[in-house]
Amino acid sequence: MNKTGNQYVNREISWLWFNERVLQESADKNVPLIERLRFLGIFSNNLDEFFKVRYATVKRIVEAGKTGKSVLGGEKAKDLLEEITKIVIKQQADSITILRNIEKELETQNIFLLRETELNENQKEFVKNYFIQNVSPQLMTIILNDLTEFPMLKDTAAYLAIKMVIRGEEEEKEKRYALIEIPKGIDRFVVLPKEGEKNFIIILDDLIRYCLDSIFTMFEYESISAHMIKITRDAELDIDNDLSKSFIEKISSSVESRKISDPVRFVYDKSIGRDTLLFLKEKMNIEDTDSVIPGGRYHNRRDYMGFPSLGREDLLYDKITPLPVKGLSMEGSLFEQISEKDYLQYTPYHKFSYVIKFLREAALDPKVRSIKITVYRLANNSQVAASLINAVKNGKQVTVQIELQARFDEQANIEYAEQLQAEGVKLIFGVPGLKVHSKICVIEREENEEIKRYGFISTGNFNESTARIYTDYTLFTAHEAILKELNKVFAFFETTYKINKYKHLVVSPHYTKSTFQKLIDNEIANAIVGKEAYIKIKMNSFTSYKMVDKLYEASRAGVKIQLIIRGICCLVPGVKGMSDNIEAISIVDKFLEHPRIFIFANEDNPKVYISSADWMTRNLDYRVEVGCPIYDKDVKQELIDTFEISWKDNLKARIFSEEQDNAYRKSDGPKVRSQFATYDYYLNKLNS
Repeated sequence: MNKTGNQYVNREISWLWFNERVLQESADKNVPLIERLRFLGIFSNNLDEFFKVRYATVKRIVEAGKTGKSVLGGEKAKDLLEEITKIVIKQQADSITILRNIEKELETQNIFLLRETELNENQKEFVKNYFIQNVSPQLMTIILNDLTEFPMLKDTAAYLAIKMVIRGEEEEKEKRYALIEIPKGIDRFVVLPKEGEKNFIIILDDLIRYCLDSIFTMFEYESISAHMIKITRDAELDIDNDLSKSFIEKISSSVESRKISDPVRFVYDKSIGRDTLLFLKEKMNIEDTDSVIPGGRYHNRRDYMGFPSLGREDLLYDKITPLPVKGLSMEGSLFEQISEKDYLQYTPYHKFSYVIKFLREAALDPKVRSIKITVYRLANNSQVAASLINAVKNGKQVTVQIELQARFDEQANIEYAEQLQAEGVKLIFGVPGLKVHSKICVIEREENEEIKRYGFISTGNFNESTARIYTDYTLFTAHEAILKELNKVFAFFETTYKINKYKHLVVSPHYTKSTFQKLIDNEIANAIVGKEAYIKIKMNSFTSYKMVDKLYEASRAGVKIQLIIRGICCLVPGVKGMSDNIEAISIVDKFLEHPRIFIFANEDNPKVYISSADWMTRNLDYRVEVGCPIYDKDVKQELIDTFEISWKDNLKARIFSEEQDNAYRKSDGPKVRSQFATYDYYLNKLNS
């Protein structure tokens, strides 16, 4: 049991503790200074998405008059909302303190963030000119007093709430209120001219504050103030059932409707005047029972993810050069090399360019007949998409299953879908009621008058941008049985009434849960008769209560279990009589830990799988996911080795415990920072 007397940790609360681990990085003095600011931005961006999705879901349960106890781990929805708000207010306060401390440290590095009241004459002149040329043409300013209807505020846009006190007799002084939307098309951090060794930056909000006189010159006011506010809206997509519309039209309409969905959070500068705050809350119909969060002077701190580097490489992480995969040459044909053995790409330690090279080669190879691939999130100006279009132009049959409901990437995927369709790519839009989250590709090539298959299965998206910061495994294989079963997955996309059977792949929604339960049962049986039994798992999140219960059962039977869970973990490890044999850690560091790997002792003949699926109800029951067994002994050992490196981390690993205090794991042995050690592992592998 945890300290609340529950055998599960509530998933929303666990997520907030994950985001606190991100916040810890911004406070860690071992993290380079500008990177700490960027972690602060990640913390803020994560929180925005949490309120759009998870908080909004719980709020809907409350508004429906339900308790939600069955889906919220035994906690009442109303109580949970109050607990979330309490935790978030505390975290927001901590983040403001951390930001102030970072700003002080920046000053010791000759980097100064100036407010509008701190500008010298040269800087004032620069700011005025910058405002006239860059800001003023993009500024949206609305006078509120005379409007019959309050304007619809954009989701997570930042606004300056303006209060002007108009000159007049004391008892007749009029207050005028206005809103200024902070333009998104301009960098939030404006770099001012350097003076000697000193760098100066003004935040766009303060630059606008300095220029309030020129904005409101037509009002005769005796005082003016500007405070930041922000609204967050429910991000759930409501897809209509109009049969006359295409699926693309339905998703497009739903994404558009999201812009006017119900607000779920109102954040304001806590120094705002009480009269201004009351005016805004009244006009916006915001109740005290809603999530009203007092914050600092600046909102949308996600913009700190783009804080300028100012050429200060010493205040950033050292850049790593992605390595080649040992034995897999980019010079020769990948098909020929992969036909001999399997290879593992582990980005960002390895180059992502193997995926691009593989698709480029397929696009040009006269022997290639078809390419099938799933798409969940693509990069801007995606080379993956370009390669697929190139293949069509060369007469290949290209089939793309594109997931239009990929959260917050809907619009980008709609645009890619239209582009691919226009070029002649065959598009599949998934399975009714299921998201397609699998990361798979099959290429069919004619060799000696027979069809030979090649492909890859990944734990992450085929995205050049995220491959630089997300850690993910991709298996390249010519294993005929595996690739034939991948073809079955693509067939399921088009004939959803037919449920295929799989001997090798682990496929959601039909088999992932049952397959892993059988593998756990096997370890339980071995433990009971005294054989070595262990389970080692690395995932993003772990929320399925059924799978939690299964690991509790395994723990009670004596199976040793090691979990590396980056985000949400509803399991409580280390509880006597329930989870004595379970240890769990989370690693938050330079890269985003994203792979899913599952290792089972199997009587000293380990079974190893990679997958696109976490152990969450949505991944197990409501998505099409693909897990793949690893048969190549070298690849299997590589996966086990990299898991063990992560498990030994004692610098960036936090311990999951009953206390939920995000304590760093410490040990007396050698210091291990797993992400850096993993890079060294692959570097040594190349040189061996």
